[in-house]
Amino acid sequence: MKQTMIITGVSQGIGYALAHHFAESYHVIGLDIGEDPLLRDVTFMQMDLGNHEDVSNTFKKIGQDFGVVHILINNGGVSSLVTPIEELDVETFKHVIDVNLVGTFACSKAFLTLNEGAEYGRIINLASTRAHQNEPDWEAYGASKGGIVALTNSMAVSLASRPVTVNAISPGWIHTSDDPLRDVDHRQHPSGRVGTTTDIVRAVTYLIDPMNDFVNGHNLVVDGGMTKKMIYES
Repeated sequence: MKQTMIITGVSQGIGYALAHHFAESYHVIGLDIGEDPLLRDVTFMQMDLGNHEDVSNTFKKIGQDFGVVHILINNGGVSSLVTPIEELDVETFKHVIDVNLVGTFACSKAFLTLNEGAEYGRIINLASTRAHQNEPDWEAYGASKGGIVALTNSMAVSLASRPVTVNAISPGWIHTSDDPLRDVDHRQHPSGRVGTTTDIVRAVTYLIDPMNDFVNGHNLVVDGGMTKKMIYES
């Protein structure tokens, strides 16, 4: 019997790729505020990460319909927000934190109820290299992803009495659009290329392995080495 996996933010990008891949080996429940991406063998449910009552009700329904859940991948959220700090109003900043960070916490808390009594559990939180280094005007997004890394650290320790590990993945540049890439885009990466969604699929596959219970509270940076590169302006 397939185990059950919940993935948030499945309508596009990394979440779509994760749901498509893992539907072969897991019963995947895909959640998103957007429209059903019509992925084969994926049970889709519409949910607003910024509405915490909606999160609670959705997870309760999942429990009623599917029972025990072993894996949660917190991928959904506001994917980007580039606004000069002088123009970034407090309510918009709070919204990004509420969806990305509080939404991750709300889903994790609800997941733990569905995982109660299971032989193991895995929580994977999608953060970002922008939690560590950034460009101008990404304050809200960067702060939310930094909070997710800190939340991952804390939850790993708090859940030490349960067979549940909590890890984060911080993607760098992952190409998810149809826009063409330039040679310089690839060359600037120490690995020689821009990342793909398959790189994140591989990272998740490693972290959710039931045998990898000694990898806990880790933030796996998947960025082709870019955060290790010292860059000077010419």
